[in-house]
Amino acid sequence: MTSRVALVSPYALSVFGGVQEQVLAMSRELTQRGLEVLVVAPDASDRSVYDTKAIVERFGKRLSLPANGSRAPLTISARASRAARAAVLDFAPDVVHFHEPFAPLLGWSTLRAHAAPSVATFHRNGSGPALSWGAPLLRRLARGVDLASAVSASAAMTIRRATGIEATVLFNGFETDRFVASTRERAGDVTLVCVGRLEERKGVSVAIDAVRIHNARGADQWRLVVIGDGPERARLEARAGHDPLVVFVGAVPDDVKRGWLRRANALIAPALRGESFGLTLLEAMASETMVVASDIVGYREAAGTHAVLFEPGDALDLEHAIVRAIDDEDASRVAGARDYAEHWSMKRLVDAYLVLYEDAASRFKPAR
Repeated sequence: MTSRVALVSPYALSVFGGVQEQVLAMSRELTQRGLEVLVVAPDASDRSVYDTKAIVERFGKRLSLPANGSRAPLTISARASRAARAAVLDFAPDVVHFHEPFAPLLGWSTLRAHAAPSVATFHRNGSGPALSWGAPLLRRLARGVDLASAVSASAAMTIRRATGIEATVLFNGFETDRFVASTRERAGDVTLVCVGRLEERKGVSVAIDAVRIHNARGADQWRLVVIGDGPERARLEARAGHDPLVVFVGAVPDDVKRGWLRRANALIAPALRGESFGLTLLEAMASETMVVASDIVGYREAAGTHAVLFEPGDALDLEHAIVRAIDDEDASRVAGARDYAEHWSMKRLVDAYLVLYEDAASRFKPAR
């Protein structure tokens, strides 16, 4: 019976990201069930206190390195990787759960040690030089994985092509109850929200253009609230022309983000590519908010029939999609999307992982 779990994130908790959110949310659900949990991540300089009862240990210097069209907050310190391994061994977990285990470098020593049953979750969608050139190394690291899962069919295909690993397709989970904890509020004007790291592939410039095109027509005015930060922020602010109806609020705590989703008329998810799964779409549905998303694979998988899709990169098509979403909103549509989002609850995901943990324990053979 699993009672102690180590969760290993290759990405620093101090930087907003989907993997980091998964790790923290999982830690909360596991501790609520009475399990002892250790979270291991990069960034030894991070002194933040996170909303979890888990033990949180951080190691190494945080760097921002290019990865899959984004920039990942990693450490490449071998010393940090060894220190993380020591922390995991001292914790003596029943299972070690690696998220993106092949991302450099924090979890590699723990993978190679393979001193406890291990489960790996793969989030990445899409190939790249790191997967193709690094395939021999990845196959060696894969020896430390007892069971694998992936957040989507496309993520499972990506890791199978790179390493031969067969991953059980699960999903990204989230704490659905948190998204209706605050009061549903609506301002007089239409409020649209974008959430995510501000980088080129996220397509926020398309949302800005769509809103400004619409507002220039002189019709009802839309306000766009951009939540998140990143290397493109200055360029995006310049593109918005310091328009008071395009508001950049930066990176905000989770409760603030949830508050904005509850107030919004629609979430705009304008990514151009590279999304393995659109968890933000489901968060908006759980918030009882309409969703408008670019028609890319990861978003189609997440949305089902509960979002209005538009051509990626096409601001005019996005404007039309927003109009449709606002016009189509009604109680039954909102309730249907909320019920659909419940299929991705963290409770259901942890139920599935606990089964994998027991299966991994039955397969485990210590490294020699």
